[in-house]
Amino acid sequence: MPTNKQRRQAAQRHLQRQLERRTEEARKRRRNLGVLLAALVAVVVVGAALLFTDVLGGDDEDAAAAADPTTATTPTTSAAARTTNPDGTVTCEYLPDESGNPNLTDVGTPPAPESTPAQGTATVLMSTNQGDLTLTLDRETAPCAAASFVYLTEQDFYDGTSCHRLVNAETFGVLQCGDPTGTGAGGPTYKYAEEVTPDTTYPRGTIAMAKTAAPNTTGGQFFLTFVDTELPPEYTVVGTVDEAGLAVLDEVAAGGVQGAEGPGDGPPNVPVTIEDMAVVG
Repeated sequence: MPTNKQRRQAAQRHLQRQLERRTEEARKRRRNLGVLLAALVAVVVVGAALLFTDVLGGDDEDAAAAADPTTATTPTTSAAARTTNPDGTVTCEYLPDESGNPNLTDVGTPPAPESTPAQGTATVLMSTNQGDLTLTLDRETAPCAAASFVYLTEQDFYDGTSCHRLVNAETFGVLQCGDPTGTGAGGPTYKYAEEVTPDTTYPRGTIAMAKTAAPNTTGGQFFLTFVDTELPPEYTVVGTVDEAGLAVLDEVAAGGVQGAEGPGDGPPNVPVTIEDMAVVG
C-alpha cells in the first residue's frame, strides 16, 4: 500500500505534467497565431502593392501584362535621367518601346529633346463630354513629362479617347486617362524616365503620369487626383487641374465605379471622353 507521502508525490507529479502540457499547448497556440498574423500582413502588403500597379499601371509592355495588369514587367531599354545644359534647358531621352506591345500608337517622339525648356508653364485645355478641365503643366518640376504631354496633345494623341479608370476611396481618388485603346494597355511607342523626388506627393488637383511597376516606363497615360491621394513617390507630377476641372472630377467621382458597391476601381459610371485636347498657352 502506498503511503500518504507517496500519494502526495504522485499527485504532484501528475499536476506538474498537466501544467507542462498546458504550457506547451499555449506556446503552440501563440506560435500558430503568430504565423497567421504574419500571413495576413503579407496579404495586405502584397494587395496594396498590386493595387498601386493595377490602378496606375500604364502603357503595359506586352499582351500578357494587358490581360493581367498586376504583372510587373521589365523594360527592354532603360531611360537615362535628364541632364541640365548650360543655357538652363535640359536633355531628355525618349527611348523606343521595343516590347512588341500591339496597343502602342506610333506618333514619333518629342522634337529637340536635347534642349527641352525647363522654365515656366504650359496650359492645356482638356475638353470632355462632362465639361472642360484646364491643365497647367510645370516645365520646371517635370520638363521631360511636360514636353511629352504637349507633344502628344499637338499630335491629337488624346482626342477621342476615354478615361478608362476611376478609383474612388477616402485617401485614393484618381481618374486615369490618356490611352487611345481605352484598355489601360495603350500608349505611344516611346518611354522615358520618371521625374520624382522623395518629397513627391499627390494632393487634390494633381496631374501625374502613370507607369508600370518597373522604372523608366512613363509614357502617355496620366491620372488626375480629386482627393489627397496616398501613393509612393514613383509617379511624375506634371501639373495641376483648375477648380472648374475639379468640379467635373467631383461629379464623375460621385457617379461611382461600374459594378462597385461603395469605394471601387474600374470604369466610371459617368463615362468621360476627351473630345479635344489643345495647347492654349
